[in-house]
Formats: sequence, structure tokens, C-alpha cells
Amino acid sequence: MTTRPKPQPGTAPQHTPSWREKNISVFKRKDHAPSPDDQEAAHEKHEADVEEARRRGGKRTKYVQEDGESGRTWIHPWKFIRICGRSSSKISMLTNILWPFTIAAMVLHFGCDMQRETIKLWVFITAYIGMVPCANLVGFAGQELARKLPTVLGVVLETTFGSIVEIVLFMVLIKQPGEQGIHIIQAAILGSILANLLLCLGLCFFIGGIFHPNQTFHEAVSEVGSNLMLVAGMGLVIPSIFYNSLASNYQPEFLETRALHISRITAIVLLIAFVVYLWFQIRSHHGLYEDILKADEHNDHDRHKDLAKDKLTFTEAAIAVVIGVTFVSFMAVFLVQQIEYIVERGVSDSFMGLILVPVIEKASEHLTAMDEAYDNQMNFALSHVLGASIQTALLNTPLVVLVGWGLDKNMGLNFEMFDAIVLILAIIVIGNFLRDEKSDYLEGALSVFVYVLIAVAAWYYPAPPEGAVISSGDASGGEHARMMKW
Repeated sequence: MTTRPKPQPGTAPQHTPSWREKNISVFKRKDHAPSPDDQEAAHEKHEADVEEARRRGGKRTKYVQEDGESGRTWIHPWKFIRICGRSSSKISMLTNILWPFTIAAMVLHFGCDMQRETIKLWVFITAYIGMVPCANLVGFAGQELARKLPTVLGVVLETTFGSIVEIVLFMVLIKQPGEQGIHIIQAAILGSILANLLLCLGLCFFIGGIFHPNQTFHEAVSEVGSNLMLVAGMGLVIPSIFYNSLASNYQPEFLETRALHISRITAIVLLIAFVVYLWFQIRSHHGLYEDILKADEHNDHDRHKDLAKDKLTFTEAAIAVVIGVTFVSFMAVFLVQQIEYIVERGVSDSFMGLILVPVIEKASEHLTAMDEAYDNQMNFALSHVLGASIQTALLNTPLVVLVGWGLDKNMGLNFEMFDAIVLILAIIVIGNFLRDEKSDYLEGALSVFVYVLIAVAAWYYPAPPEGAVISSGDASGGEHARMMKW
């Protein structure tokens, strides 16, 4: 029997390294993170390349940041196509193989008989898949524009461009006749936030956690974002709580009118809150966020490769945004026109709005955030995920409510109670995960599992009967409310 040797007198006990100190990871990247010297050399090489291009006739664009300087002006068609095809990461680059679906959707819509049911189904499928490369182009062009601006302003602008797809879809849906478009928008509002918080953030935690076990983020990013989401979530569900609290005592028409008025006032308040949030992030606390994101750039695993890549000029980036938004608008129109056909074939409004629409409209944001988590830039990833959720709650939702008001549509925030409760629970769950300012792949996996469970429940959630009032408290209470007089 062997015994552990006793420490010699006067010597300090040996320190056993903890799990985190051992820096154990599930998988290791094939490329190794560069040393600070290598990063500095890459930055100097980037500056030298830009200077060389400037000497050859290129001009530096005024007010453009060094990381976004292309060394060129105007537009060069071949470089424009090559840089857009390369995209921002390997995953984003792979989405470009889906462009044939975009072309196929346009050919089917304009060149075939849309009265045939088979054509309707294929237009929906091709438009749904074809929206992915369009959204990716908008996101990549927004990222290129963001590199040319100060860091904080660039992140906000990049997140805004990622929301263009959502805004276009909402505006196309609100213009549709009848109430079905409104029901899908209501589900898509909450579904977009759920997809960001549970699916996208969960995948960021998971992908980042299996390659970087010690990922941390700053409290200014996590706490401000999670607290603001909780407040925004409360604001979004107040009309639903009002309606369902009184559903058993008053006529639905009376409550719908009051809830609609509350929704429009809420939309105005949320827009004001968004302006205050922007002022906080871009102006009053700009230095804090600038320091956090600048420090996060040095954690970028392949920053030396990003600096070495060719970049779009300001003109090329603007043209790419216009092209991407144009194709996104076409795909959105084709998609929305076939939603009624798909719903009639058994897909519920809840699943369409809560799962299918948000997943496709946020594809670009999700790919960007996951790539940042993979590169160990968790503050950037959180800024994109939480920023996109905040913009959906405080900007996109109030906009569609006010546009519906202008079009004399009953676009309110009277959500289904299932959707509202799931939203608040998801915000609380993610808030608890963010509280310790650390993440790992277990938290990511659990978040994705929760999202899968919500998707399963949404699939089995029944569509409302024809003419039924949405968001009534329960079956008996709703029937009782319809029978009572005010």
C-alpha cells in the first residue's frame, strides 16, 4: 500500500489546477489563436496594404474607420461579386448555394399558373429557402458598412439591417386583407424574440462552449440587455393581461376596443423607450460600450484573417444592401401570398408565426452571432442577439402597430396567452443564465431544448375557429363573455 508523500517543512502545498484553469474544451479548433504579436503584425500589414492601394491611386474615404477601409473607391464589379460570394464566414458563404431557390421562386411566381395547388406549394418552399441567401446578403452588407463606422454605432446599424427582413415581412403581412395576417404578425413578434433568446443565444452558448470553455461577457452588455428585455416583455403583454383579466365579465367587442387603444399607447411608449436606449448606448455611455467591444475585438480568434480580407467600398456595400432588400421584398411577397394555402393544409397560425417566419427572417443575425461566439467574441454575440430582440420589441413592433393604425387595421398587442406566458418565461430563463456573466455549452443546449419544446407545443396548438375572438381567456370564459351584455 502506497502513501501520499508528506510535504517538506517550510514548503508551500502544491496547487491543484481547477477545471477552468486547465482550459478543457470539448473540441479544439484546427487553427490556433494568434499571439498578440501576430495580431499586431496583421494589423500593421493591413495598414500597409491600405497605404499601398492609396499610393496606386486609391483614396481613403472620409470618416471611415481603419478596419473597414478597402483602399478602393466607387465599384469594381468582379471584386464586388467575389467579396459578396465569400461573405463573412464559412457558414454564411455556404448559404450562397441557395441562390438558385431565389431564382426558382421568381420563375415559378411569374412564369407559372398560380391557380395550381402544386405550384403554390413549390412557390412557398422555394421562397422560404430562397430568403436565406437574400437575408445573408443584407446582413453581410450591413456588416461591411458597420466596419466603416465607430464600433458601437456600427453594431447598432448592423443589428438594424438584420431587422430589415422582419420589417418587410411585417409590412407585407399587414397589407393583406382579413385578420389572418394580423394573427401571424402577433405570433411572429413574440416568435422572433423567442428565436433570438432561446435558439440563437442557445446555439451561441453551445458552439462557443464546446470550443472555448471559459467564455465570459461584460455585465454592462448582459444586465442592461436582459433587464431591458424584461421591461419590454412586460410592455408587450400588458394588453393581453388586460383583455384576459376581464374576459369573463365584459363583451369581447368592448374589450377588443380598449385593448387596441392600450396597444397603440404602448407602441408610442415603447418607441420612446427605444430612443432612450439608443441615447444610452450611443451617446451617454458610448465610451463604456466602445471599450468593451474594442477589448472583445482582441479576443477574436481569427482577427488576423479578417484584417487580411478584401472589403467592400462604401458604394459597393450600399449597392449590396439595395440588392438584398429588393430580393428579400420579392421573397416576402411570394411567401405571404401562399401562407393562407399552407395554413389551410394543416399548419396552424401559431406555428407559422411563432416558429417558421421568425427562423427565416433572423437567419442572417443568427449566423453572424454564432460566428462571433465561435471566434470567442461573446460581447459582440450578445450585443447582436439582445440588440435584435430589443429592436423587435421596441422598434419593429411599435412601427407595425402604428402602420396598422394608419391603415385602419386592428393591429394590437392582444396576444394569445400561450405566446405571452412563454415569452415572459423565456426572458426569465435567459436572464438567469446571463446573471453570472459566464456561459457554457450546457446552458446553450438547455436553451435550445426549451425552444424545441415550444415549437412542438406551437405545432399542436389549434387554429382559432372561424370568427372566434383571439386571446379569450378560456373556452368557458370566452363563451360566457360572448353571451353577456355590456
